[in-house]
Amino acid sequence: MQGSRITALGHYQPARVLTNDDLAAMVDTNDEWIRRRTGIATRRIAAPEETVADMAAAAAEKALAAAGLEPSDIGLITVATCSAIDRCPSTAAQVAARLAIPAAVAFDLNNGCAGFCTALACADHSLRAGAARHALVIGAEKMSDVTDWTDRSTCVLLGDGAGAAVLSAADTAGIGPVAWGSDPTRGGAVRLVDDWQPRFAQEGQAVFRWVTGELPAIARQACANAGIAPSELAGVVTHQANLRIIEALVRQLDLPAHTLIAQDVVESGNTSAASVPLALSKLTERGELAPGARVLLLAFGGGLSWAGQVVTCP
Repeated sequence: MQGSRITALGHYQPARVLTNDDLAAMVDTNDEWIRRRTGIATRRIAAPEETVADMAAAAAEKALAAAGLEPSDIGLITVATCSAIDRCPSTAAQVAARLAIPAAVAFDLNNGCAGFCTALACADHSLRAGAARHALVIGAEKMSDVTDWTDRSTCVLLGDGAGAAVLSAADTAGIGPVAWGSDPTRGGAVRLVDDWQPRFAQEGQAVFRWVTGELPAIARQACANAGIAPSELAGVVTHQANLRIIEALVRQLDLPAHTLIAQDVVESGNTSAASVPLALSKLTERGELAPGARVLLLAFGGGLSWAGQVVTCP
């Protein structure tokens, strides 16, 4: 095989919608303050009994059905998450059990908000090497479990959800070579402070400066790796951290006016490793990204890590 392709997508979001007005009743904030600084209007919050594995399995089940594959066809499952409580069995193993996938290699990957794009590259490499013919790559997070609901600078950002992609080996590659890496000197910029009650923390201004200063070159490198100019992209789906960050980033790429820019953060908030597949799945489901469209996926987060690649939409 020459590569792999995304053959189907699926996503899941919890039923509960948390609005900015709801947050204003909890901390000293208001709708205008949140929208002006983040662009976020709503986010979804999982029920107390709803787990990362629940959401991951729901998204994966939809993707598997859309691909028209049997559970036994899947040879690899990886779940990108930083919020799963279970260490063992992995979330991926739990997804395999729920979907009756019999013998796939199953593992979790924690690369913070860059997790899905990292996991996508790992699965692509595995399929290229012939280790499997079909893979499930999932980003799933229950960020509400690691939110400090008394901290108005971070609690307004976070939401829960999951997105999944089915990858299949292909003679023509539909996933471009990855541009990835990390800056360990900035490891504290986005983190979970873990004292058996993990909570999300970040240095917002430092992250904004890094993203706007460094990520445009990484985006261009991902495009160059795929042999495509940024101007040829049909869409850009970045990590949905903050609408202001997304806008500042894409301005530097000099994209044509018709290029579709994912803005799912407005209605879903920051869902960490779930944000890229969640946004991509929604855009394809609504027909805003047509089959065959070439899209840049680009994510960044804890570590400080990044990963990005150009993919062809199913």
